[in-house]
This record gives sequence, structure tokens and C-alpha cells, in this order.
Amino acid sequence: MRMKGKNVIVTGGASGIGLASVERCLQEGASVVIADLEGSDGQARAAELDDRYDGRCLFKACDVTDTAQVDRLFEETVAELGSVEAVFNNAGIGGITPSDEVTDEDFLRIIDINLNGVFRVARAALKVMYRQGGGSIVNCASILGVFGQSQTAAYTAAKGGVVNMTRTLGIEAATKGVRVNAIGPGYIDTPLLEALDDDMIEGLISLHPMGRLGRAEEVANAFLFLASDEASFVTGTTLMVDGGFTAGKS
Repeated sequence: MRMKGKNVIVTGGASGIGLASVERCLQEGASVVIADLEGSDGQARAAELDDRYDGRCLFKACDVTDTAQVDRLFEETVAELGSVEAVFNNAGIGGITPSDEVTDEDFLRIIDINLNGVFRVARAALKVMYRQGGGSIVNCASILGVFGQSQTAAYTAAKGGVVNMTRTLGIEAATKGVRVNAIGPGYIDTPLLEALDDDMIEGLISLHPMGRLGRAEEVANAFLFLASDEASFVTGTTLMVDGGFTAGKS
């Protein structure tokens, strides 16, 4: 088991890519904290998984826009489990609005969750991992961290920031035994796409040379690799999990 004996925190872990990543880590022997908003499905999902995986899953409420909550998440996890070997910095939201119609409030909210929140979690993780002498942080970026797309100014700004911040954190943490990487998912078949009609789904599929949407477990597998010792010489990079989207047009 690749994660046996390791403790993992997954933010935004109550659904979609986050939940798939939680389960993959449990399957590989880790103990996992689902961190998500109070009132999310996180408590129920953790209870279900805790029953199935020998008491190795728990839920902690955390809003990544609140530094006190983020710091408490790590403090409580260390107090209960003893350490944090890996973090999937996955919490985030989307947003599609023409740039001339985006309000300050909406722009800043997307930045605060998708970029500032990633930094808050990474900062708290680094403090713990530096004391331990090692660990792995994986940030969730996006294809839109390296490509532009109309009507997503705040989202692309945030995800582009995540990509470059990952490089910087990877360099900074390398001599202290901590690796920092990112994943850049393409369009993934999760509940976030359920509101789209068939034509829109087909349009998204057509953007991927592989001719389909990604699956949450495929992103989870990438996280598992980067979090594990198998990626021991990998840091400061973004692994695209996008069916060829960012490779270019076919």
C-alpha cells in the first residue's frame, strides 16, 4: 500500500475530485481528513468511509477563506493523528461572467477561495511539515492556469497564480524535505457539470483530443502519485490531467 501509515488532508473533500482522492488514499492505507465547509456532505461521507476503511476517515469543517479555521484544521489533525504527510489543496469554486460585468465582490471571492485559500492551506501545511522534516503538498490548479478562456478572468487569474506559486513553494521547501506540486485537471465529469445541457457537454468533450471528459478518479490517481514516495524527485511542477487539452489542437 503506497500510503500506509500516512495521514492526509483533502480540502474540498466532500465531493467530486476531492472525494475520489479521499477514497483512493484510504484504499492505499492512509488515514484521511475530509476538510470542507460546515453544512457540506463531508460529515456524512466521512462517516460512510470510516465504516468501510477501519476507522481511518474523519471530517473537519474548514472554510479556506478563514486563516483561523485553516490553522485549526492542521492543529487538530496533528493533535489527533500525530502528523500530516500529504495535503491535497483542492477546495475551489468556478465562475463564468463577462469581464465587464464582474463585480469587485465576485472577483475577490473567487481569488480569495481559489488562490488566497490555497496559500493559507499551503502555509499551514509547510509549518507542520517543516517541523516533521518532510511531506507533500499538491495544489489543484487547472487547464485554465496555463490557458486563457473568455469570461473567466477571476478564475484564470487565480489558477495561473496557483501554478506559479507552486513553482515558488517547491523551490523554497525543497531543502527542508517538503515537495510542492500541482495538478491541472481538464474538464472532469463531476456534479459541477450536471447543470450543463447536452450540447454544452459535447462542446467540452470536443476540446479534449482523447474525445471524452476526465473522471474524478483519474485526477485522484495523479494526486496519489504526487503525494506518495513514488514522486520523491518531483517538485515545483504542474501535472496536467487533461486528455491532451493543453497539448494543442488536433
